[in-house]
Amino acid sequence: MIRRKKKVNLVKEFLNKGRTVSIKDREEALDYLVAFVGMIRPRLSEFENANKKFAETLQFINQQPSVLNNLRIAIMAQLINSNLVPMLTESGITVSRGAGRELYARLKHKLLPAAQDPNDFLYLLNRIFFRHTDYEWVEQLGREKWMHLFQLIGLSFSGNEPVIVKQAILSLQILSARVAQLGWENEITHNIPAQWQPPNNPFAVQQHLVYQIKELVLRQNKTREAVRELTAALGEVLAHCFELVQHIRNETAEKGASLSQTFILFQIEQKLNRMSLLLDIADADEKINLARFANLFIVVVRNENRKNSIREFLSQTTGYLAYQIAEHKGKKGSKYITSTPLEYFQMIGSAMWGGLIICFVAIFKNLLTLLHLAPFWSGFVYSINYSLGFVAIEETKATLATKQPAFTASAVASSLDARKSDEPPNLYNLAVTVSEVSRSQIASFIGNLIVVFPVTYLLAWLYDLAIGHPLVQGEKAAQLLQDQHPGYSLSLLYACNTGFFLFLSGIIAGYVQNKINYGRIGKRLTEHPVLRLSLPPNRLQKIANYVNKNGGSLAGNIALGIFLGTAGILGKIFGIPFDIRHITISAANTSLGVYGVGWAHLNYRYLANVVVGVLGIGFFNFLVSFSLAFIVAVRSRGIRLKDYPGFLRILWKYFRNHPLDFIRPRKSRNRRDPGRNGRSETDIKESV
Repeated sequence: MIRRKKKVNLVKEFLNKGRTVSIKDREEALDYLVAFVGMIRPRLSEFENANKKFAETLQFINQQPSVLNNLRIAIMAQLINSNLVPMLTESGITVSRGAGRELYARLKHKLLPAAQDPNDFLYLLNRIFFRHTDYEWVEQLGREKWMHLFQLIGLSFSGNEPVIVKQAILSLQILSARVAQLGWENEITHNIPAQWQPPNNPFAVQQHLVYQIKELVLRQNKTREAVRELTAALGEVLAHCFELVQHIRNETAEKGASLSQTFILFQIEQKLNRMSLLLDIADADEKINLARFANLFIVVVRNENRKNSIREFLSQTTGYLAYQIAEHKGKKGSKYITSTPLEYFQMIGSAMWGGLIICFVAIFKNLLTLLHLAPFWSGFVYSINYSLGFVAIEETKATLATKQPAFTASAVASSLDARKSDEPPNLYNLAVTVSEVSRSQIASFIGNLIVVFPVTYLLAWLYDLAIGHPLVQGEKAAQLLQDQHPGYSLSLLYACNTGFFLFLSGIIAGYVQNKINYGRIGKRLTEHPVLRLSLPPNRLQKIANYVNKNGGSLAGNIALGIFLGTAGILGKIFGIPFDIRHITISAANTSLGVYGVGWAHLNYRYLANVVVGVLGIGFFNFLVSFSLAFIVAVRSRGIRLKDYPGFLRILWKYFRNHPLDFIRPRKSRNRRDPGRNGRSETDIKESV
């Protein structure tokens, strides 16, 4: 039997033999670093043990000064003998000029990784952190622990290492030129306020200062005071650059944002952050800011592990555009959240009007089936019918229960957005907001259903009275009932499809509204040469105002109508079980089915199951739509729900103590605070 030779850790081997790493032997120094990181790296399934292994390693090197010395020499051997510029100017920084080109580059390198120069420091970093999951435990350890390690090693990048300082200055110059170039893009210059127009444009000013710093640092007779003065001035200008980026982003709340503008701002911010780190190396200080250096280390390891990740790139670059879409939905979602009894009953009344419109939509849809059109034209006319119904609900300010979740989810996520306030979110008030969303949703369901069931039955009776036979009868009527039955059909699965379409239509509405704002469509309509000659100014202005205000909602309603109208047709064309179930339409179809079958021929237990199925359809419509919208809204705002572990406990206690608050509002005891049913924060805390 052949025994495998036990692998010896190079760190312990050097310690046992009393050897010292040579600063001239770069390969040996690299192997030493690989062995040291191997002592810290946890197993793939044991990332939670990273802190324990790191602590053990720190204790080991504290007890062995020779290990610390070897570690310091090994790191300096890599820094002095490597090209640091690619790491400082490219790692974690988007280089491509467009999102499409960067996406293509990542896809290409994902299939066939790019060749690396052995002299490149990133090549060495990939040799040390070779597992694609290394960034996870590196991040889990946190900045403070890495700062402590670097402090023990005693790293410094001062005038004693001119090779490193020269590379830092060159990297600073490269990034400075790229920032200045991006700062002159049309998407940026058109949004710069008057006080920052040339010659005060900070994107241009910083480039001049970087050039002066380069000339001064490379001069033999430089003084530390002169270098510090220039670097301090550059630090102020970089702060103004950050302010300008944030100003442009704040403007997009009203003006909208494009993917191109978002991508450029994203690149500028990346480069400014890296320049701030390099500035700390370039100054005349004998010390380096360990916090910044630790941040750079963590970021570079993550970016090298994830440099070809398409998901990472899309998440970073489209996050702010998604934020604008979610923010639009959040603002609209506030109108669907009721706080007082008056608002609650107004919601029921509004939902009753919505239910009335759906009654006619369902009747017309069943009338259209009598035309026996080809599949394409059937889907086309169904889509028009649904779209007109949803637009009518929007225009009459009525409410459709299933359209609420996509908007209320964004409103709830907005209350967790730390960017809107320096204060942490109030989890007690958030629990109350969830209860308000719950009862508002129940109110709209009640309003829709108490109208849809009886009015559709009434319309079916009037049709029978006028025409001489029911709209649907016999097997067709029985099929309408079976289609809603949770046991004899895939109605609950189809309800999930509808939930996805409801969510997607909300995304489309937010996206289109964002494009209307960014493209200044209203202003362009009023200045259109043909329209100005064809329409009176007042009418043209009204059209422009309508598009500005309702364009996104109109697009979302039409999109939802198309989704619901064509889903069943596509399922038949491809021969797959794919269809939709919408609670209000299913309720109307149930009413038509009951009339067609007749009360005398109904099995009431079967009918009860159908009614339960309709309620189940509504539940899954809500659950899927709300969940997807909430996930998008939370991620686009950079919110991590794990940062609020106590929220579910607060919500559960509030529900346990006051379950009826999730169904109907309390009577307001304080007219000055209708938003919380007259209850102070102390009352809320006591209730949970």
